[in-house]
Amino acid sequence: MCGIVGLYLKNEALYSQLGALFKPMLVEMTSRGPDSAGVAIYRDPVPSDQVKFSLAHDSNQFDWKSLASDLSQALDCSADVSQRDTHGILVTSGDEKAVQTWLAENAPDVRVVGSGSSVEIYKETGLPEDVYERFGLENAEGRHMIGHTRMATESAVTTAGSHPFATGADLCLVHNGSLSNHNRLREELKRKGVTFGSQNDSEVAAAYLTWKLRQGVSLKDALEQALDDLDGFFTFCIGTSDGFAVLRDPIACKHAVLAETDDWVAMATEYRAIATLPGAAQAKVWEPRPSTVYAWGAETLDGQAANAFEHADKGAA
Repeated sequence: MCGIVGLYLKNEALYSQLGALFKPMLVEMTSRGPDSAGVAIYRDPVPSDQVKFSLAHDSNQFDWKSLASDLSQALDCSADVSQRDTHGILVTSGDEKAVQTWLAENAPDVRVVGSGSSVEIYKETGLPEDVYERFGLENAEGRHMIGHTRMATESAVTTAGSHPFATGADLCLVHNGSLSNHNRLREELKRKGVTFGSQNDSEVAAAYLTWKLRQGVSLKDALEQALDDLDGFFTFCIGTSDGFAVLRDPIACKHAVLAETDDWVAMATEYRAIATLPGAAQAKVWEPRPSTVYAWGAETLDGQAANAFEHADKGAA
């Protein structure tokens, strides 16, 4: 039993309020996940010749500046880092794979929790409100965020086991449910060169989607193929650089609700999280159908320009 929330702002005038609007949504899901919490915020995209890494360390006293300096010298690249509590956001011109290899060999106590051009991931153990305040996200600006509150049922309460999970390409995933074939799928993905930082089944789902995208599969097709390749009960909210997508398994026993106004689109495990948003009383509210991909953003899942969203009464994405 976990809590999922997602918010995509359609009204640019609200971008400066993203962090403040998102906080009560996440906190409202505390009863569903008091063990840990995490968010992915999409903002400040870096140039095409750079990569943004979300990194984490067990100590908030870790010397991130020295790490960036050593990385820069070793790989002959630029490397700048900003710290938020136990996390560091590294922006570098180094090759993404080379940076990951260097970190694994020279800073094994540093965890890579996300990478891409715009995503930043922050997650820790503790109550959602405390985690949110630790990272100072209430004043965050941006277009969209997804988040998760966790009640650990299948693995230990650790930062590494907390959501969101990301394996590159600006894609991250939060999950309510349980996958039954994640161990087998993890081994298959390892043979294809995918690495993992935890035993959480949700990380397997994130890795599966990223691996599909790296094979040239569209996100829409990857999500539809996931319905065949992932066994179990799940509601997924998947963040991308353009927006977020929602998918439920064919049985759809895990809670989910969607809502939309002229200003925003929101997703949550329970409506009470959406009710914190301005204008929620006038929103169009519906339950996402089973085995149906829903997506919002500047682009559709196939990469074509779009100015509409997918509704339950308009069919699948």
